[in-house]
Amino acid sequence: MISTPPSPKHDVIFRVDASIDIGTGHVMRCLTLADMLSNFGFACRFVCRDHPGNMMRLIRQRGFAVSELPRPQEQPECHAGEPAHSHWLGVDWHTDARQTLSAIGRVSAAWLIVDHYALDWRWERFLRPSIQHLMVVDDLADREHCCELLCDQSLGRSAADYKLLVPSDCQLLVGARYALLRPQFLGKRSYSLARRRDAEPRRLLVTLGGVDKDNITERVLCSLYGCALPKDTDITVVMGAHAPWLDAVRGRAARMPWKTRVVSNVDDMAALMSDADLAIGAAGGTSWERCALGVPTVMMVLAENQREIAGNLASAGAARIVELGADFGDEVRKAVERLFADKATRDIMSDRAAAICDGAGGLDVARYVAGRIARHG
Repeated sequence: MISTPPSPKHDVIFRVDASIDIGTGHVMRCLTLADMLSNFGFACRFVCRDHPGNMMRLIRQRGFAVSELPRPQEQPECHAGEPAHSHWLGVDWHTDARQTLSAIGRVSAAWLIVDHYALDWRWERFLRPSIQHLMVVDDLADREHCCELLCDQSLGRSAADYKLLVPSDCQLLVGARYALLRPQFLGKRSYSLARRRDAEPRRLLVTLGGVDKDNITERVLCSLYGCALPKDTDITVVMGAHAPWLDAVRGRAARMPWKTRVVSNVDDMAALMSDADLAIGAAGGTSWERCALGVPTVMMVLAENQREIAGNLASAGAARIVELGADFGDEVRKAVERLFADKATRDIMSDRAAAICDGAGGLDVARYVAGRIARHG
């Protein structure tokens, strides 16, 4: 554990986006890190593009200033050698870099923290002279970076995966132990692990991302309709406030044979998860939240960039994957029924999930960022 340095008074700027395509996870983990750095005395602010489905209102509600980049008018042409997710940016990298630099202004930021699959070493090198330190948050290890600190919270990731992608002196914080989770997850860990040892399964949590643009949540509820579950089963569905299928899911929830509530703008996900006996979730950022609390999970891969994470979690015994194929409904029903009925398997999944991360990784990352300033200015 890295000791907490004296509270510095420096600016930290986050360059991160949310959209219908990107989802909400990148912004949520940056908000987690921003909250922690704010507690260390940093002044954090965000630079975000005005994509459909952006989260700038939430960022401001959380107390952070946001510099808004213009909404893209048309998709830029894709060229060979661009990052696989370059279309997520909405503009070419050079336009984004110039607009970001303008948004930063004349402030000499202590840190620029970039969490964006569409950006690589070219964008970072353009911004580098204008800031003191540059950090990248990534999950893919699929492109080069020009940074001095990189955090990748993926299970099974090693420093060797970035050996040819970052400068030789770049500090790497890799692996699920560095998952950027809010302190509430660490705080609820002991309670969550203890209560599920004796609890009869009753509470089911469904959380398939803040956007769920393909409406997998409603498909899950339709699949559950025919499940042989206890009469007092309690289902909680978590969605983003601007998820495009939110009303449809609410309508479906009202017709379920068990008490089923749909919630959004959840302030304390750790409390919901720690009280859940089983989760149905996507292989995104909430994977590490479920692991920290030892929640057995039926998992879906909602984007190709989640497949490696899902496979590693399944191999570790922390989750059971259900593919989005023709047999999806039957497979969901079978997986949920089996896990509700099999306490021994739920206990094993809980133990193996809890061994992956403990919820303290975000604080370790924040302490490293703050400590870097204390050591080097």
